[in-house]
Amino acid sequence: MFILVVAIALGAYLIGSLPSGHLVGRLKGVDLRTEGSGNIGATNALRVLGKKWGYLVFVADFLKGFIAVRIGFLAASRLPPDDVLIGGIVAGGFAMVGHIFPVWLGFKGGKGIATSGGIMLGLFPPWVFLSGLVVWVAFFYGTRYVSVASIAAAVSLPVSSGILMLLGRCDGRLVIIAALMCALAVWRHQPNIERLLAGTEKRFEKRGSVLGS
Repeated sequence: MFILVVAIALGAYLIGSLPSGHLVGRLKGVDLRTEGSGNIGATNALRVLGKKWGYLVFVADFLKGFIAVRIGFLAASRLPPDDVLIGGIVAGGFAMVGHIFPVWLGFKGGKGIATSGGIMLGLFPPWVFLSGLVVWVAFFYGTRYVSVASIAAAVSLPVSSGILMLLGRCDGRLVIIAALMCALAVWRHQPNIERLLAGTEKRFEKRGSVLGS
C-alpha cells in the first residue's frame, strides 16, 4: 500500500509538473516567465501569445489534473473499494503540487486553477465541477477579473463538496482535499489580491478572452 501510494504521488507530480505554458511559449520563441505577469499559466499565455495559444495552455493544464486523477484511480483499482479513492486523492493533490512547484522550472509554476478544474472533474461528483464552473463564469462576467473568478471558484469547491457530504453524496475525505486545494489556490493569488485592493489588477475587457491562470 505504501509503495503504491508513493508511486502514484510521484507519477502524478511528474504529470502535473509538465510546464505546458512554458513549453508553448518557448515554441513561439517567448519565455512567459519574463513577459506579462511572469506566470506560465493560461491567462498570461493568452495575453502574451494570443487566444489560440492561451486556450491550448488551458486545455493542457486542465488535462494534466484530469489524467493524473484517472491514472491514480486505475493504479489503485485492485485495492479494497474504500481505499480506491485514496489513489485519486493522492494523484490529484500531487498533480496540483507539481503544477505549482515544477522541478523543471526551479519550483516556480502556475497558480493551479486550470489543473484544479481537471482534478475536480476527475475526482469529485459532477455537481462540484459544475458549481465551480458556474461560479467562475458568473464572477468573471460580473467583474471581468480572472483572479476574482478563480478565487471564487476555488472557494466554491469545499462549499459544494461539503453540502453534498451532508446530503450523503460526497466522501468526507474529498471535502478535506477540497479545502486544501482552495487554501493553496487562494495563497497563490496573494499578489492578485494585493493588486485588487490597490486597484491595479488588470481586467479582461475583450469579449471572448476568458481563461483561468
